[in-house]
Amino acid sequence: MAMTDVGAPARSRDGAFVTAVEAIYDAAPDPSRWPAALQAIANVFDDVGAILIWRRDDGTFGTIVSDSLIEAQKDYERGGWSTSELRALRTAERGYFFSGDPFTDRHLCSDEEINSDPVYTQFCVQHGMGWFGAVAVSPDPHVGVALSIQRNARMRPAFSDIELGMIGRIGQHVEKSLRLSIRLLDAELGNVGLGEALARLGIGVFALDSLKRVVFANPAAERTLGDGLAVANDRLLVSASAERGSLEEAIEQMIRAAPEEIAREPKPILIKRQRSERPLAVYVLPVMPSMQPAAQFLTHIRAIVLVIDPASNEPADPAVVRDVLGLTLGEARVAALVGSGLPPREAAQKLGITEETARTALKRVFSKVGVSRQSELTALLTKLVLK
Repeated sequence: MAMTDVGAPARSRDGAFVTAVEAIYDAAPDPSRWPAALQAIANVFDDVGAILIWRRDDGTFGTIVSDSLIEAQKDYERGGWSTSELRALRTAERGYFFSGDPFTDRHLCSDEEINSDPVYTQFCVQHGMGWFGAVAVSPDPHVGVALSIQRNARMRPAFSDIELGMIGRIGQHVEKSLRLSIRLLDAELGNVGLGEALARLGIGVFALDSLKRVVFANPAAERTLGDGLAVANDRLLVSASAERGSLEEAIEQMIRAAPEEIAREPKPILIKRQRSERPLAVYVLPVMPSMQPAAQFLTHIRAIVLVIDPASNEPADPAVVRDVLGLTLGEARVAALVGSGLPPREAAQKLGITEETARTALKRVFSKVGVSRQSELTALLTKLVLK
């Protein structure tokens, strides 16, 4: 059955989606692969290219673009478009970098503005671009990141709701990959070996080969052994029988690299422990055999297991809350703070948003998870995420 709003057979699009997900995780240990991953993402929609836009809380910002957009990006920077672009200003004003909801031109600009704004009428036309579809993919509260896919407005229709939903699915994979990439960059991967960089991460990393054997574990991963996780006969195991099957099944699916599993939204496996009330959050991510690794360490790796060990005195990890409760990342950030006992005003201050934005996000959280008070949200998070 054809997807008429995007003009490509569904089977072909599914294949391109899987290829994009593979490329996204290929980029996790080697950030130089992000341009190729962004092009693979654009290819899902048969579009011009894609961009990662990032901004740290220290004020520094930048972009990573697919190779097809390199010249456009240089022109964008030379021309000073970033200071006057209506789309960028509206994105910040309306909280889309925070919300995690996929968005496109019609959410930001009127038809009249699209037909008159210089970015649309001059810059985009010059570089064969027009419509965009985007979603916030920030893996860290200190780094705001958005994925933006660029389309030729003269050749293709605007992004449909179906396509925006697909962008949201891709965004979840990008967020997981960036979570690891940013930590590797913070560990100065360019100046140290990959093994040493992984040793510095605050997140546990187990690397598995095609026989599901653990061939690498960084110190953060090793600290989780004996309390929820164990390694026996070189295999990663769950101590509690209730979650053991879930982890084994997830590892088998990623080792087998079944396309339908790779394309699925990553979900955490929550592992109960004895030494802490808070469970470990475990994600199993694919590494495809065709990748060219940044170091010899990854030559035979077929799956990476990320283990998040939440601090007992801090709010729940927003990414885990998002994945467990089915929220956007922006909603999950508010839920994590409010669920930890902070009033909405203080949560808004911590997140750098208005109290009105925080309360609006909280109302959506209440509606999605079926609660009506802050105390009920706290109880739900305690039951599902914190204990």
